[in-house]
Amino acid sequence: MKTTLLLLHGLFGSLSNWEYVIEYFGDDYPIHSPTLPIFDENKGNKLDFMVDFLYHYIQKNNIQECILIGNSLGGHLAVLYAHKYPDHVKSLILTGSSGLYENSMLDKFPRRNDYQYIKQRAEYTFYDPKTASESLVNEVFSIVTNNAQCFQIIKTAKTAHRNYVTEELQKIDIPVLLIWGAQDKITPPNVATEFHRFLKNSELTFIEECGHAPMMEKPEVFNAIVSRFLDSLEVNAKVST
Repeated sequence: MKTTLLLLHGLFGSLSNWEYVIEYFGDDYPIHSPTLPIFDENKGNKLDFMVDFLYHYIQKNNIQECILIGNSLGGHLAVLYAHKYPDHVKSLILTGSSGLYENSMLDKFPRRNDYQYIKQRAEYTFYDPKTASESLVNEVFSIVTNNAQCFQIIKTAKTAHRNYVTEELQKIDIPVLLIWGAQDKITPPNVATEFHRFLKNSELTFIEECGHAPMMEKPEVFNAIVSRFLDSLEVNAKVST
């Protein structure tokens, strides 16, 4: 049985963020894409809360071995999980990951009831603003105009900004693929270079004319890069045995 691909979305992400990945790899790999409990109230560290959620999700679904694929906050979570439970994770694929440095997408929502402003901030995520579809903008607007959800978004973002993963990265020795948009304005290319420097067993690929979410903006290129990486993992596994 092949390794499970476990997809982790970002702060405003959802299952739809991964639709092209699921469509491309769904026939060849078991795939899970849990909705992270960003909007759930909790006491203590929000990231620890989500790492615990992920642990129980993996146990509940009897996932023996997985590759964590994380975008933005999902990448941050993947790093923390792989550091805490190294025996559970075969490899990491990080794209536009937070954990070292990021620009705030909505700057604490000073105009969160202004639809055009929210639209502009959603478009800021991508190199091509047209990638921010009407349904995506509506989804973000619905979240930020909901007081309870907006509070949890801000709480999670603040926790992520305080939680640097420099030390954790240096202790991770599994293979890591870094896929970055060359025009990412939220986690700029120098952030990817830093991830690559700290992760001893990593490879870094930039995608041109691409912003913070390559799996959405350049799905064909993104999937081709991931496919080559997965193939190399299988080849290396056979050689080692």
